[in-house]
Amino acid sequence: MTMKVLGYAAQSAQTPLAPFQFARRDPRPDDVVIEVLYCGVCHSDLHQARNDWGISQYPLIPGHEVIGRVTAVGDNVTKFKPGDYAGVGCIVDSCRECQPCRRGLEQYCEEGPVQTYNDTDRHDHMPTYGGYSQSIVSSEDFVLKVPAGMDLKGAAPLLCAGITTWSPLRHWQVGKGSKVAVVGLGGLGHMALKLAAALGAEVTLFTRSPDKEADARRLGAHHIVLSTDDEQLASVTGQFDLIIDTVPYEHDINPYMPTLTLDGTLVFVGLLGNINPMLNTVSMIMGRRSVAGSAIGGIAETQEMLDFCAEHGIAADVEMIKMQEINQAYERMLKSDVKYRFVIDMVSLQA
Repeated sequence: MTMKVLGYAAQSAQTPLAPFQFARRDPRPDDVVIEVLYCGVCHSDLHQARNDWGISQYPLIPGHEVIGRVTAVGDNVTKFKPGDYAGVGCIVDSCRECQPCRRGLEQYCEEGPVQTYNDTDRHDHMPTYGGYSQSIVSSEDFVLKVPAGMDLKGAAPLLCAGITTWSPLRHWQVGKGSKVAVVGLGGLGHMALKLAAALGAEVTLFTRSPDKEADARRLGAHHIVLSTDDEQLASVTGQFDLIIDTVPYEHDINPYMPTLTLDGTLVFVGLLGNINPMLNTVSMIMGRRSVAGSAIGGIAETQEMLDFCAEHGIAADVEMIKMQEINQAYERMLKSDVKYRFVIDMVSLQA
């Protein structure tokens, strides 16, 4: 007995998202059924709805920043019970056997993790559909516990924007005494500032916009450097242990490389594609500097991030929208007209 569920789907790359009724799978013994309360809106939702990456399968229901209430659990579930608040992020399964999976880094699963939407379930081979819907079903091993007292609306974007910036901060062991810079102030960038500051780092924002200074300081930046100003760039030569680059489109990273310390790293979390213009290796070789990439985080790491955010009172800055406003929200996202993450109030889906 499959559940009939209402969601919002793209039927093609050219059509706007619209109401769509579909079937959720019958819960398996290890499954958790969640009534979706809030769903964050990520840039990748828009990219996949419009097939910008050439991998979209339609109908496509986006949404991988999902916060909701557990309504049912399978017979083998031990971590959740009905009534619990729970979250689902970017992935809902993996092979669980390969080396990355055994290390708790399911996002790097060698067989490929199962994405929350626009993917295929490993067991029944049905398409996966995301959180722009009334409910979602996932194995308990890929469901997150929402800590008590957490702002549910502000918690939704933590499941992508939060973990995407937390994972490199942890991997490169950022803490007191670290100097971290963030490139770009959007959904990812604003979380990077908050998390790096809460970990005790000295935090700098690289930005092209002088008018972002006040907001950046409110979010945790101690310093602001205009990346278009050669003098300001020169003043921070050799300073940063880690630069988190959140910009999702092609841009020149050569000016940032000399600002890294000896053995410093610039890590991409926003750009999928080619570095353009090409990277000049002189500053890498002369300072043993690295350019790296990082993708979301594993389930244990995501839970750690949620617990840290609860402890430090951290949530995303969100603008609430109704489900019916999603297409306008996408247009606004393309203009960077959001501070800093849209979150859908899924009650509006009943309207």
